Amino acid sequence: MGVTPGELFNLTGKVALVTGGATGIGRMAAEGLVSAGARVLIASRKAEACEAVAQELNQIGPGSAEGFGGDVGSEDGIAALVEALKSRTDRLDILMNNAGRTWGAPLGDYPHAAWGKVLDLNVTGMFHLTQALVPMLEAAGSTDDPARIVNVGSVMGEIPKGQGAYAYAVSKGAVHHMTRILANELTPKGITVNAIAPGPFMSKMMAFAIGHEEGRRKTAATVPIGRVGREEDVAGVLQFLCGRGGSYISGAVIPLSGGMQVATAKAAFLEDEG
Repeated sequence: MGVTPGELFNLTGKVALVTGGATGIGRMAAEGLVSAGARVLIASRKAEACEAVAQELNQIGPGSAEGFGGDVGSEDGIAALVEALKSRTDRLDILMNNAGRTWGAPLGDYPHAAWGKVLDLNVTGMFHLTQALVPMLEAAGSTDDPARIVNVGSVMGEIPKGQGAYAYAVSKGAVHHMTRILANELTPKGITVNAIAPGPFMSKMMAFAIGHEEGRRKTAATVPIGRVGREEDVAGVLQFLCGRGGSYISGAVIPLSGGMQVATAKAAFLEDEG
């Protein structure tokens, strides 16, 4: 093969944008990309938080990070984010669409306005930011070394359990299908498009459930592998998808949930009665 493991996952010279990169999955991904040598631009609505995370990541290296404000939740916000990005770089090799929000309420009380807010960011915003950045990605990509888009879905987009987060679960199912549609259109242009479908990871969004020891224990018991996700789980899959080792994969939704996406109840038939 003639390729070392380091070469398979080396991102030196690559430029990445991670939306929602100041916390949670985005923060974990940004660190994984920086540790593989990439220059990572981190954007979210909280510019100061992005700048603080960038400073932390610059202490880790060997890549670098820059943080700035950017809102994917509106048309004007997307336009401003794209302009801010272009003021910092004329090259984009990797786009990680991670910005998202959720809303929880019982079925009978779920508000109309909440549905729109979740879908506007998680689906509409993701699509239109990608649309705006395709020219930069296409310019950076090639058959041998394509540009990469990684969308953040969720295990809740794979399994039929809303658990009160109805719009969120539906939005993530839409993200998974959008990933396949865009992969079909963009792969011939030298851009791979894949998604990750995380289960429970420590994040602001999941703090209500696993922000304390008892919650982590109970949540871990629902995961077939027996634990919640760790930072290296996100970093590893991003390094794989964005490195040379992942250049032949497009249109995949990669489960990152310890087996939750295939977990089922005990079989109704052929149980061992002995």
